[in-house]
Amino acid sequence: MANIGLLIAGGTGNRMHQDIPKQFITVNERPVIVYTLDAFEKHPGINAIAVVCLDGWENVLSAYAKQFNITKLKHIIPGGKTGLESIRNGVFELERHYSPGDIVLIHDAIRPMISSEIISDCIRVAQKHGNATAVIPCAEAMMMTEDEAASTGSYPRDRLKRAQTPQAFRVDLICNLHRRAIEAGITNSVASCTLMAELGETVYFSAGSEKNIKLTTVDDIDIFKALLKTERASWLKD
Repeated sequence: MANIGLLIAGGTGNRMHQDIPKQFITVNERPVIVYTLDAFEKHPGINAIAVVCLDGWENVLSAYAKQFNITKLKHIIPGGKTGLESIRNGVFELERHYSPGDIVLIHDAIRPMISSEIISDCIRVAQKHGNATAVIPCAEAMMMTEDEAASTGSYPRDRLKRAQTPQAFRVDLICNLHRRAIEAGITNSVASCTLMAELGETVYFSAGSEKNIKLTTVDDIDIFKALLKTERASWLKD
């Protein structure tokens, strides 16, 4: 059974207010996407890596893979107009190359702090149940609002989980899910786990981490740099 990392790198990153897409921003002399690629490259349970890439950046991605010795990168796939379409492009392409029971781990390329432990647990749960979504507890108070300005009610946080990536699926399950979504006219689901829920399927949880941050704003880049500094200090200490 093969495990394939599918990195979604088709976004333009407008909220970052940079001249280049956020997945290609350089942090400490390495592009963000290389940190993410390297995590999957080094995991012994990952057999291959595929990237859904922003149009026009495919050659840059290939050059980075060669420069940073990412040997497991086997597929570069065109991105779509939306995140949902990009994921669909990716899983439909992988369906052509892998068996129905193989596991695809869909992961945001802009979550570069993904750990080996998170990948391992996601694979474990997906092999057992057919799907897995990395989640963390909801620690904040959750307020409901109708107008974005005020609230008169809250939602119990112990009934909520914050979904991250990776989100892993058997190849046949995720491809069938997207075919059902096309038939149902679903075009704006924000993640694979929400698509599962919209179509009435059970989503199983694997372990995420507060460190598994998604780089969306400039503030997130600052947090990423701080985490890298802490990680390096810990490594030097050991």
